[in-house]
Amino acid sequence: MKTTYSWRPGTATAAAVNIDRKAMNRLLRRTAELAGLPAEEDWCAAVRFVGDRAMIRANAEYVGHEGTTDVITFSYFDDPESLFTGDVAVEKLVCADVGLGECRKRKDSDFAGELTLYIAHGFLHAAGEDDLTPGPRRRMRRREREVMAALRREFDLNRVFGIVSS
Repeated sequence: MKTTYSWRPGTATAAAVNIDRKAMNRLLRRTAELAGLPAEEDWCAAVRFVGDRAMIRANAEYVGHEGTTDVITFSYFDDPESLFTGDVAVEKLVCADVGLGECRKRKDSDFAGELTLYIAHGFLHAAGEDDLTPGPRRRMRRREREVMAALRREFDLNRVFGIVSS
C-alpha cells in the first residue's frame, strides 16, 4: 500500500502544523491496516486535508449535503476487479477546520487526535463499516476506539502532525 497526502486547510489551521512526512505515511498505512484494509496489496490511499470552504463544496457536489463535515471517503474496493496495480483505492477529504472546532469544544479532544480519528473513520468506512443505523453505528464507534487506542500506543500524534505542546 502506498500513501499520499496534501495539506491545504483553511486559514484557521494553515500554520497550526508542520507534518512529519515519514511519520504521516506510517500513520496512514497503519490506520488502514488496523481498519482491516489489505495493507500488503499494491494500492494507494490518497488523503487531502482541506478547510471548510473546500469541504462545503465537496459535501454539496459529492454527497448532496449542505455545510461542512469532518471527512468524506471514496472507496473503490467495492469493485476490486476495476482496480489496477497501484491505483488509488481510497480517497479521503479530511476537514482540518472541523477538527480544530471540535477539539476546542470538547475537553477530551485535541487537534491531532481529531484529525487522526477522521482518518480512522474514513478507513473504517472503506473497510465496509457503516454508521447510518444504531447497531452498525455502535460497532463503528467501538472500532474507532480500538483503532485510536492502538494508534495512540504506537504514535505520538502531535509529533506526526508537527504540533508543539506548550
